Amino acid sequence: MTTRTATVTWAEANARRIERQGLAAPMTSSPDRAVAAMLAAHAQVPSAAELSVGLRLAGATRTDVRKALWNDRALVRTYGPRGTVHLLPEAELPLWTGALSAIPAGTGPFRKDVRMSADQTEEVLAAVGDALTGAELTIDELSDAVVARTGPWAGERVMPAFQGMWPRWRQVMHLAGHRGVLCFAPDRGRKVTYTNPGTTPLDGPEALAGLVHRYLYAYGPATPQHFAKWLAAPKSWAMSVFAERAGAGAIEEVAYEGVGPAWLVAGDTDFPAGPARGVRLLPYFDAFAIASQPRERLFPGAAYARALAGGQAGNHPVLLIDGAVAGVWHQRRSGRRIAVTVEPLSPLTAGQLRGLEEQVERVGVVMEGKPELTVGKVTVGPHA
Repeated sequence: MTTRTATVTWAEANARRIERQGLAAPMTSSPDRAVAAMLAAHAQVPSAAELSVGLRLAGATRTDVRKALWNDRALVRTYGPRGTVHLLPEAELPLWTGALSAIPAGTGPFRKDVRMSADQTEEVLAAVGDALTGAELTIDELSDAVVARTGPWAGERVMPAFQGMWPRWRQVMHLAGHRGVLCFAPDRGRKVTYTNPGTTPLDGPEALAGLVHRYLYAYGPATPQHFAKWLAAPKSWAMSVFAERAGAGAIEEVAYEGVGPAWLVAGDTDFPAGPARGVRLLPYFDAFAIASQPRERLFPGAAYARALAGGQAGNHPVLLIDGAVAGVWHQRRSGRRIAVTVEPLSPLTAGQLRGLEEQVERVGVVMEGKPELTVGKVTVGPHA
């Protein structure tokens, strides 16, 4: 390890993030500790979250991740950063709900006649928490319960949805997750269900202090603007949060190559002696690919156009070589067979091909299937 207190290079920052994420060498801990190292695992598509977590753990499979979620309850599936579905460590849920609840709420994307007032929002959140306490309800059952506790206005179908319209109250579902009164429960057949995790959020300032510390430990050096983008929060608010932590001596400023002034946890200035090495496959919306900044360094050259969707990370699974995105990949499952197609953006060396074959085998272990590798063009689009 080397120590840097004045200037941090991209190579140093990237290598440390990869090491702390369990991507340099798999961790020998548990699924919840792996998720804590990532901060959160994007879980809109459950199989992508299972692969993200499993690839970071020595010998883990998707069954281990599912057991941690549904049997051990060491993980919780709920609404996390950016209002999207994530896996979070159950032990850190008070911190997360306290911090997410402290982010200033905007007006939202809905028309004025669709939006709810502050009082209506609080009424709905209380109704959701009450309805889900000690229960596991489908979305239709929860909707009926919310309307019964509030009034017909909450059930008016005014929200544009995938096919048709949703009831008004559903625009604050993610806020119910952020308040700690809603999370996902095990599916009932093919139907998703929800429950109340019974979480008491930490006080906002204390929770934000903890989240900033965890974020900078995992992804620092970083700026308030990076933090705001990761949370989909106002930049001015993030700047004030960082200023408060700096004033308390909890974070320290460094010069970050290609960025300028950025921040680390105070005293956390050890970095790996060498750059990141090796071949890795990361699934959709992997935490490392989303949170690492500056993005143009992680997605250099042709990777920026091929592996991002309008600058947004996560829409394509990515091939990582020596710490940088060097291609995209896709998997298609049929029974136990998993057809893996990898599209490198430049020819692979013999060593890189061996590393890729090892990663594909690891994907097969995690996903409990038999993988078959093809190196060639990925013809499907984002989210395929």
